[in-house]
Amino acid sequence: MDDLITRASALPTAALSDALDALGLPGALLGLVPLGPAARLTGHAFTVGYEPAGRGDGDVGDFLDDVPPGGVVVIDNAGRTDCTVWGGIMTQTAIARGVAGTVIDGVCRDVATSLDREYPLFSRGRFMRTGKDRVRLTAVGGRVSIAGVSVAPGDVLRGDADGVVVVPAARLEEVVEVAGRIEEAERAIVRAVRQGRALRQARADFGYHGLQRGPR
Repeated sequence: MDDLITRASALPTAALSDALDALGLPGALLGLVPLGPAARLTGHAFTVGYEPAGRGDGDVGDFLDDVPPGGVVVIDNAGRTDCTVWGGIMTQTAIARGVAGTVIDGVCRDVATSLDREYPLFSRGRFMRTGKDRVRLTAVGGRVSIAGVSVAPGDVLRGDADGVVVVPAARLEEVVEVAGRIEEAERAIVRAVRQGRALRQARADFGYHGLQRGPR
């Protein structure tokens, strides 16, 4: 599995997304963007779920102590943008624990800390208002929904400047193989175009559209 993680980390999310499409799998997390353009992450999901809470009945959890080095924290806050579930203390704790990054279906704050420390963080945006007394931790290590895509503990997250994709752990090898072929075809097309071939012809020669086309 470590070899597959290494191979996945060398592939752009665009190629992995195309591979997921070709295999008929969901996985592109719509609306989640990197905090900074240099953000990159690859790792197994450590899943966390929140729900709305009444005043005095909320918490943000201390789950970070349980995240293994190299894991990616995946937080389901149902896409809420009115309060945060991640801030500067969590970023610095995650760095100290060797966490690979964080993906939030929601928003974050204390973004200067994450940017200064180059911590990979993907979310729906930034907002300073705390989640304390507004959200309650409901689950750690269970299946969650991120941007409408189901994510199970151990699934693989890959994030770059284009956003985030999730790959089911059981299909990782297959997705990486297909994505690798797509990436190689794209490189071959670019080489051909630079040598004077028409783009239309180069794409046809390397079967580009067929590589990206999903099952019917």
